[in-house]
Amino acid sequence: MQIDVVPATSRRDLRRFVDLPWRLFDRKRFPQWVPPLRATVYDALDRSGNPFYVDADRELFLAWRDGKLVGRIAAIENRAHNRFHDDRVGFWGFFECADDQAVADALFDAAARWLGARGLEVMRGPMNPSTNYECGLLTDGFEHRPSFMTTWNPPYYETLCDRAQLRKAKDLVAYFIPMGDRAWSLPPAFERLADRALAKSRVEFRDLDLRRFEQELEVCWEVYNAAWERNWGFVPMSKAEFVHTARDMKPLLNPRYAFAADVDGKTVAFMLAVPDYSGVLQRIGNGRLFPTGALRLVLGKRGIHDWRVMALGLRRDFRARGILPLFAWEAFRRGREAGEQGAEASWILEDNEPMNRAMVAMGTRIYRRWRVYDREIGSSEPAGASEAK
Repeated sequence: MQIDVVPATSRRDLRRFVDLPWRLFDRKRFPQWVPPLRATVYDALDRSGNPFYVDADRELFLAWRDGKLVGRIAAIENRAHNRFHDDRVGFWGFFECADDQAVADALFDAAARWLGARGLEVMRGPMNPSTNYECGLLTDGFEHRPSFMTTWNPPYYETLCDRAQLRKAKDLVAYFIPMGDRAWSLPPAFERLADRALAKSRVEFRDLDLRRFEQELEVCWEVYNAAWERNWGFVPMSKAEFVHTARDMKPLLNPRYAFAADVDGKTVAFMLAVPDYSGVLQRIGNGRLFPTGALRLVLGKRGIHDWRVMALGLRRDFRARGILPLFAWEAFRRGREAGEQGAEASWILEDNEPMNRAMVAMGTRIYRRWRVYDREIGSSEPAGASEAK
């Protein structure tokens, strides 16, 4: 068995890199898999058009076994991360692989060599391409269809990572809020806490005004970077990067679930939830917007009653006011009044005690989990080689 791992250098190679999941995932064997939009993947890899790469670089690798494409990985140098955290961490992401340990080992080794040549000391991932985008390897909750813009992978990926000497760095979790289940409601103690917070905090909620999109972006960008600045793995987004991402999200937003909290006229927090388009993407199937994919996305939005809470940011200097449970109560109230069925809150760091306590107090439970792995570069013998027989 011959395994070759080679850089993806041509436009044809890039197309092969993006197309690989459709070759690996048999929909009958993996019915939960949601085909991504190819345009979104191309954008996440676009060194010339995506502002993320102003302060980052990447190399893409393809794995071939006996002339058949069987795996891919991206090695990513995020200079903004290393400057912010004062460390020497490199990243891997966009990993897809056949159930073959030798192929996985060869891919991880290729990424490690590329990162090590840049003086980086630890390889961390998966990041697609950073914690501000899709990240984490699913380790629990495989039976659920992934919500919009979260990762799903077959269970064997965890084994591939463990055997390749990757070790847990951090877990990310998701909670499900069953708003459409009339037998379920927020615990009375949580409602009392929200009522007290409302009385003391002087909070006023407002929908984000999409007619003033640029001005709202300015405020949300400041809150976003201030709210998460001390979180593990967080990297502040440049304004250009934030705007680039937000403009892509604008057509998906519903102001009912994209709202801010103001205190004395100052925006101190915002929540962003998006419709769960995963079912629509499965029906599109091929990940292409044309000729009919874009229309199916637009029309499909009307029938979506499940949501994903992607971001809930609160300025650190306002966290003592009890605004967090109040935000959760407001989101639940809005969703139930609109007849929504459910919402996923993700990703939440496993050791983010304020968020996890709030979710548990709401009566919800963890139902999915992702893992971020670390492996030191150059500290041990490679798990495999770029060529194996």
